[in-house]
Amino acid sequence: MEMGENSANELLMRMENKYAKLSKGQKRLADYVRENYDKAVFLTASRLGEVVGVSESTVVRFATQLGYKGYPGFQKALEELVRTRLNSIQRMEVTYGRISQSEILATVLQSDIEKIKLTLTGIDQKAFELAIDTILNAKKIYVIGIRSCAPLASFLSFYLNLICEDVVLVNTNSSSEIFEQLIRINEKDVIIAISFPRYSMRTLKALEFASNRKAKVITLTDSVHSPMNLYSSCNLIARSDMASIVDSLVAPLSVINALVVALCMKKQKEVISTLEMLEDIWDEYQVYSGDELNHVSDMKLQKEKKENE
Repeated sequence: MEMGENSANELLMRMENKYAKLSKGQKRLADYVRENYDKAVFLTASRLGEVVGVSESTVVRFATQLGYKGYPGFQKALEELVRTRLNSIQRMEVTYGRISQSEILATVLQSDIEKIKLTLTGIDQKAFELAIDTILNAKKIYVIGIRSCAPLASFLSFYLNLICEDVVLVNTNSSSEIFEQLIRINEKDVIIAISFPRYSMRTLKALEFASNRKAKVITLTDSVHSPMNLYSSCNLIARSDMASIVDSLVAPLSVINALVVALCMKKQKEVISTLEMLEDIWDEYQVYSGDELNHVSDMKLQKEKKENE
């Protein structure tokens, strides 16, 4: 059984358990959803009612009867089911079956905007602040992300290296290699794991290992039901709903940006000092051409302006 399958199957179990008590119209809805969940996930309550041949109010009552907070709650459970059950090829077929070629750009960008909005309204501010404090107080910081999450892990570790003293981007080519790099992790350290469906078993095992050695665990994932939260003391939730053959990682990247900015604000002097040192090295070894923007100067000017206000 794949990770996340239990929570995804919850919708099917609810329909099965309550089927006998459903009205005739609601039973038609249950039958349709069971057989066509990959299509139903993209339908509004009104449109689902039209397809099945019942009223919109019947659809809403159906969702409530199953124990969800109206149709939005039901649709969220349906999204979880689709995310877990569809493979990459099926995802692409579903997406391209509902979007015309001329609509792809606008549809995808609008979808990403919506994910950021949902992440903003749903993210736990206290968890975000806890993540900042945990990172700042850690002796060593490990960052792990596998497959499509690897670029996010790399992006985060790049900037953490400019802010903090000891940062390790865990190389994830094999399970043995992961444990070799985590062998000395302890209660003074923190591991930041980034994982979205399909969840990585290697990432989960790394968190289990770190947790067993009393290290702090921060997760950036898509749901409170994510298996990554099993070992986490600090959960950052970013929406990553299905868009095509992969999940959109725009919202998670925005959360990472916010983490980096917040950390920079907490360690302004250290960051400026590091960047000044880098600027000197870059000049000495001619790393960049002369037309590059001087970010250190920009930061210093902003700081001086703030102090004079």
